[in-house]
Amino acid sequence: MAQLGLLTLGDHVQLLVNALSPERDHAPVFKLFTPDANTTWLISECDPDDPDRLFGLCDLGLGFPELGWVSLKEIEGVRGKLGLPVERDVSFVGDKPLSAYAAEAHQLGRIQV
Repeated sequence: MAQLGLLTLGDHVQLLVNALSPERDHAPVFKLFTPDANTTWLISECDPDDPDRLFGLCDLGLGFPELGWVSLKEIEGVRGKLGLPVERDVSFVGDKPLSAYAAEAHQLGRIQV
């Protein structure tokens, strides 16, 4: 599938399908992270009116992961301590609802997958 920055066209389609679904607790579609910092995002949907706005579990490495909206453009601009850009975890498969990842992250103080 064609890669569009960090995401594939298939990712964009799945994010939109999740956003338009009556179900509200989807498995994450993908995981993004900084290889030289402790920042991680598990993204499950996008805003149908603004595909730059993504919803997911966000961990900025401060011990307080939270669910919320983030900007894909802002994520693409993030650099870690060594200046490395955000990467996609190509081996990640979301195998449970986002709420389960959030519960685990709140207990641990970080996303661990």
